Amino acid sequence: MAGAIRLVLGDQLSHSLSGLADLDKERDVVLMAEVIEEVTYVRHHKRKVAFLFSAMRHFADELRDEGITVDYIQLDDEANSGSFSGEVVRAVKRHGAERLVLTEPGEHRVLAAMRGWEDELGIDVEIRNDDRFMCPAGMFESWAEGRKQLRMEFFYREMRRHHDVLMEGGEPVGGKWNYDADNRESPDLKLTVPKPTFFTPDETTAEVLALVADRCAGHFGDLDDFGFAVTREQALAVLDAFIAERLPLFGTYQDAMIADEPWMYHSHIGFYLNSGLLLPGEAVRAAEAAWHTGHAPLNAVEGFIRQILGWREFVRGIYWLKMPDYAAMNYLEAHRPLPDFFWSGDTGMNCMQQSIDQTRRFAYAHHIQRLMVLGNFALLAGIDPAEVNEWYLVVYADAYEWVELPNVSGMVLFADGGYLASKPYAAGGAYINRMSNYCSGCTYKVAKKNGEGACPFNYLYWDFLIRNREKLGGNARMGMMYRSLDRMAPEKVEMIRADSARFLERVVPETEGSLT
Repeated sequence: MAGAIRLVLGDQLSHSLSGLADLDKERDVVLMAEVIEEVTYVRHHKRKVAFLFSAMRHFADELRDEGITVDYIQLDDEANSGSFSGEVVRAVKRHGAERLVLTEPGEHRVLAAMRGWEDELGIDVEIRNDDRFMCPAGMFESWAEGRKQLRMEFFYREMRRHHDVLMEGGEPVGGKWNYDADNRESPDLKLTVPKPTFFTPDETTAEVLALVADRCAGHFGDLDDFGFAVTREQALAVLDAFIAERLPLFGTYQDAMIADEPWMYHSHIGFYLNSGLLLPGEAVRAAEAAWHTGHAPLNAVEGFIRQILGWREFVRGIYWLKMPDYAAMNYLEAHRPLPDFFWSGDTGMNCMQQSIDQTRRFAYAHHIQRLMVLGNFALLAGIDPAEVNEWYLVVYADAYEWVELPNVSGMVLFADGGYLASKPYAAGGAYINRMSNYCSGCTYKVAKKNGEGACPFNYLYWDFLIRNREKLGGNARMGMMYRSLDRMAPEKVEMIRADSARFLERVVPETEGSLT
């Protein structure tokens, strides 16, 4: 008879997991399960499913090597019930367990189900805090208390102080908290971007790839040339390579985009942080050490650390503070359906085609592609937040609801009305042209503002402002844009409205009852 079942989920692949603390190797059993319910509640990208299943199987083997008993249920096991709840019930009966121990999950819907397990199973169920983050949920709640709006910059400063990161005598090193102004350079096409760190699939990964190709044949995405890290050792190698090869220029070019160059100078460790193969603290300290040794400049190191210690922790805090109501927010009353080309990439807009194509191939796009190309289009076109959120959750291998939802609803779509971001991140074609070379290969002309062949981002941007004036006109950060709009001749405004209506009706017609 087992003492306890220790449940480990696919995004909890950390040996330091709270649910594994004080494990009794003589009596306890670790339960891991590949369940179809999690694969299909949204139809996740094939590469995301393959990555997680392979990483889970490798993690299980590592636990076994430590002398831990692991009960691992594969997706194609004939007795697999298809759900976490079903597999927990079966495991408790199979092992005669006295209690169930687990770490809280990263998604609200899963936690809601787990809270009913004690009554269902008739045994003690202990749900432990996930202490792999640098800001516990209670700490964030205390920081947020009494604030009408939450701003990441102020939270980030508190985290820097609390963890003594890039600090000197109680002040930020270099005299500034934020070097974002130094991190907006346009792409330099003469640079040779280092190749990403990929790995040849081993036997375990090959088996998973075959399984996913069979069971997820209708899902979005490709499996060709799979090379993600699937062990902690490999994930550490990716982090080390980033620090050595990419970090020095990461800051300067972190917003830049180049056609057919999907990886740029980014770290590509979001897959591994969000699945538990890497821990945020070790990534932060590795970058900080690179500054202290003179290997990387402060603008690059601070920018990277801000993404992890600042933004990643911030959005997780908002998620647990505001769920479940946050998921239903739609402040701008956007109701258009997601265009088909978000799945096919079949569009004349080269920036969209490039970003969607690499997303299909790699389950990856960097933050400016997600925010200022794909997200910007969804914002300007008035796409329903529920559909946009589902798309982002499906297509990216680092997407889990706790990180995806606040980024999309709050940052991308302004669906929370400004709780997370101080203004909508809306932009016309000029921004994309400045930060990429996409426009030179586009069907549309970025310099043309209206009429046939004009860049859709140009007139959609102004139409977005016109359409949402009642809700955005009083935003202090948007005053300049609305003053510019007010100086436009009436015939110019009418052209904007007409171009936008024609374009949107062609590519994303309104559904019945739409409010956009």
